[in-house]
Amino acid sequence: MKLKLIAAIAIASATPALALASPSCTGEPKSKWMSEVAMKAKIDAMGYKVKTFEVTGNCYEIYGKDKDGDRAEVYFNPVSGAIVQKGD
Repeated sequence: MKLKLIAAIAIASATPALALASPSCTGEPKSKWMSEVAMKAKIDAMGYKVKTFEVTGNCYEIYGKDKDGDRAEVYFNPVSGAIVQKGD
């Protein structure tokens, strides 16, 4: 019984940490965000080939390839279009 309780507490305490895994990209309301079409055009101009485009928290996020053909996971500020964080 104690083991189940410990496991439940561990899972519950880890959940907020998982939610914080994506960066904070902007505090601006969505009404000030660049449209998805405009953002996709900007990302394309940066040399990325987008496989998946999504809204994650307060960021635009893509999965795809960079200009060198390497895998890319990139978070963008949806207001300015600036790169906030890169991963793979």
